[in-house]
Amino acid sequence: MGKRRRVTERRSTRPAVVGGMIAVVVGGAGLGGYALYGGGAAAEDGPAAAKKPQVRTGPLAAAEVTTAARAFLTAWQQGKVAEAAAVTDDPAAAGAVLTGWTKDARITGATLTAGPRAGDKVPFAVKGTVTFGKTSKPVAYDSALTVVRRAEDGEPLVDWHASVVHPDLADGDTLVTGEAGDPPVKALDRDGGELTAKEYPSLGTVLDGLREKYGKKAGGTAGVELRVVRGKASKAKKASDKTLVELSEGTPGTVRTTLSPSLQAAAEKQVAGAERASVVVTRASTGEILAVANSNPNFNTAFQGSLAPGSTMKVVTSSLLIEKGLASADKAHPCPKYFSYGGWKFQNDDKFEIKGGSFKASFARSCNTAFISQAGKLDDDSLTEQAQQVFGLSSNNWAVGVPTFDGSVPVQKAAQKAAELIGQGGVRMNPLNMASVAATVKSGTFHQPYLVAPSVDGRTLAKAPRTMSAGTLSQLRELMNYTAAHGTAAEPMAGLGPDYGAKTGSAEVDGQKEPNGWFTAYRGDLAAAGVVQQGGHGSESAGPIVAALLKAGG
Repeated sequence: MGKRRRVTERRSTRPAVVGGMIAVVVGGAGLGGYALYGGGAAAEDGPAAAKKPQVRTGPLAAAEVTTAARAFLTAWQQGKVAEAAAVTDDPAAAGAVLTGWTKDARITGATLTAGPRAGDKVPFAVKGTVTFGKTSKPVAYDSALTVVRRAEDGEPLVDWHASVVHPDLADGDTLVTGEAGDPPVKALDRDGGELTAKEYPSLGTVLDGLREKYGKKAGGTAGVELRVVRGKASKAKKASDKTLVELSEGTPGTVRTTLSPSLQAAAEKQVAGAERASVVVTRASTGEILAVANSNPNFNTAFQGSLAPGSTMKVVTSSLLIEKGLASADKAHPCPKYFSYGGWKFQNDDKFEIKGGSFKASFARSCNTAFISQAGKLDDDSLTEQAQQVFGLSSNNWAVGVPTFDGSVPVQKAAQKAAELIGQGGVRMNPLNMASVAATVKSGTFHQPYLVAPSVDGRTLAKAPRTMSAGTLSQLRELMNYTAAHGTAAEPMAGLGPDYGAKTGSAEVDGQKEPNGWFTAYRGDLAAAGVVQQGGHGSESAGPIVAALLKAGG
């Protein structure tokens, strides 16, 4: 209740330990299913063997993988840190983490049970006891290791990362048992009901962030726990510490949030039905965050994601073009099949074109070339300044109440500058950022989103230096309204008008077969945005999620 998420997995079978060694009894690809030879390779006799090169190359044999894994797990279980570290490709780093596992995390009585090998990877289960003072509790979890060849001699070694010791550890993080760094918090919704990760699975990372920010300010007292303490690299990504086992409860302080219990429940339901989906709902006139949900409960993509927003960025770009006199909603605007700029040839989805169409038609159908064609008339920093000065983005100064990524629109040149106009290139956003963009259009002024009222701790919310002119704002609302009624957003937004607006998007990502699907919209005083990674067109993936929440909000 207001606590960090716990990891307390249990396994029903007990591993057999004989003389301190791991006795693994599994079939097929398990560690016990192989005959092991010397250094992990089959013995060879005769003069032919002497002629073999000293550096072993090629794919790892099963015996090499199991030998390295067995040596590492056996030494770790027996508390022989130096021996275990020596079987890895980074003995210094491995030694530090393995030492901390017993010294700082205070875990004893380790039992490590290997599972079936899968190629070069060996999963294993960990059981032990964590003790602080007179209090002890069991700890159990699953992890895995991967075996690689050392470059200089081909020796099979464990590919070292801190996640081998615990899957929640990133390199540079540590495990610590002791008085919690932050007292627990009891987080409340806007109506005074308690928010828990059990009822709202997406809020696990949010509750972590609230505890880190308000645990002491809310008047709580710390308990004793085994937790992940984030290192510099993780903190740079704004990751919060995480509780794994609670040995004794602290006294929670109370923090009230802006979340709506009905909208949060609806958001949880919407993302649960989609893979890798994230969504945010805000109140446009104030910036209050009413709901936040992610399919993946282990990372808050909705607040901290850094993804290319695709054509939803055209809302910001359109405001810039209208202000510069380079576009007007009802005036003719070019939308050719192709347009080249900065050495790149850009095209529209399915290579469509609009002959003799207006800018409104290009916006509603999401014509890329209509925007790319204006790149040469803009300064390199024009889009960056528009995002910062009007929409409050890309200045890294939001004070939401929990960690967030505030969007990035770097200054670019040539083809990259053109790509940013359509939400590709170096532009990076998340659903919180894009919900704020829709809210700015609806309200006419940037209101920094927030989850905890600034009066709770005296925070100063970010401001935008200027607002759009009345004429620009009117045209931008016209573009989004037309798109919701007649453009690419019409199907998901059907029946939600007339006081509404929307923009779809799809963002290409290297290595993905399908683009990320985006959707941002407003209805009445609600603004929302969502993304479904590898979801394809935003109208088909993120659109129904966002529209359902706008409808649920009344």
